[in-house]
Amino acid sequence: MGLQGIAHIGITVTDLSRSKEWYSQVVGWKPEMDGGGEGVSFSLGALPSGQLLGLRQYEDGSGDAFDFRRTGLDHLAFAVQSSELPDWERRFSELGVTFTPTHHDPFGHFLNFKDPDGIALELYAPPDESE
Repeated sequence: MGLQGIAHIGITVTDLSRSKEWYSQVVGWKPEMDGGGEGVSFSLGALPSGQLLGLRQYEDGSGDAFDFRRTGLDHLAFAVQSSELPDWERRFSELGVTFTPTHHDPFGHFLNFKDPDGIALELYAPPDESE
C-alpha cells in the first residue's frame, strides 16, 4: 500500500468559461471532460505533461479573492526547465498575465504568476547541476 503520485488537482474558480480559456491559452491545458451536479460545474483537462487539472465553479461560491494565507492552497507549482523561464516571461508579457520576474536562489528558479481569480501559480525549475 502506498501513494503513487497526484491523480489530479482541483481549483475552485469564479468563472469556469473564463478560466478554461485562460488555462488553455496560458499553460496549454486541454479540456477532456465537462460535467456538473447539484450547484457545481466542472471541467477536467490535461496539461501538456499529462497531469490532470480540474476547474470547478460553485453556484454558491463565496467569490472571495484568493489569499495564500487562508487555510488551503498556498500555490500550485508547475515543473519546467530553467532554460525555458525567459520564454515563459515573454509569453506572460504578451498575454498580459500578472507575474513577477524569475527569482533564483539555492532551492531553484521560480517564476510566480496569477490566474484570473488571483490564484498563486508558479513555474519551478530545480537548481542547475553547476549551481
